[in-house]
Amino acid sequence: MLIIGIAGGSGSGKTTVVNEISRRMRTSAHENVTVIPQDSYYKDQGHLSMEERQAVNYDHPDSIDWDLLVAQLRELKAGHAIDQPTYSYITCTRQPETVHVEPSDIIIVEGILIFTCKELMDEMDIKVFVDADDDDRLMRVITRDIVERGKNVEWVIDRYTKTVKPMYLQFIAPSKRYADIIVPQGGHNKVAINVLLSGIRKMAKEREQE
Repeated sequence: MLIIGIAGGSGSGKTTVVNEISRRMRTSAHENVTVIPQDSYYKDQGHLSMEERQAVNYDHPDSIDWDLLVAQLRELKAGHAIDQPTYSYITCTRQPETVHVEPSDIIIVEGILIFTCKELMDEMDIKVFVDADDDDRLMRVITRDIVERGKNVEWVIDRYTKTVKPMYLQFIAPSKRYADIIVPQGGHNKVAINVLLSGIRKMAKEREQE
């Protein structure tokens, strides 16, 4: 089993990189690939009013249930299935439904803050940071939050100014130093993705031979 961590700021293109790696590993190497999103492990805010939930800083490491994420990743490494939590961006609460996840050859842990948790990083074999220009990230965040999360432009820009950008500078950008590989230009950098895939395939093959 190979554990890959993929971090980067909101709108950096992490999802594109994750999807490309997953697709190409499944088709060319016939590997089983599982993606574990950090966002599934937001702490439940159901005890708060909707107004209070919307004021929570979801770009701060304290918003994530790291204990559960690390524990479930270790369960997968031990060969045990997990019931992954689900989270609603609309209600800002953890949902009663879970996702059954079986162990696989390659597990990708993806999220903006995953390199801020040492216990989680210690479980990773490869750490990747997806980088992108601030303007590009902002445009992607605006599009995503409006289309996928039902927000309006004013809300998105206000949140970006007050929390997304400051938290990126305080926590996410500094975590870049822990990465083994940095992918500039987000998911558009085909050369970097090809190099990353070559490294993943090599390490996966070495693991099989051990």
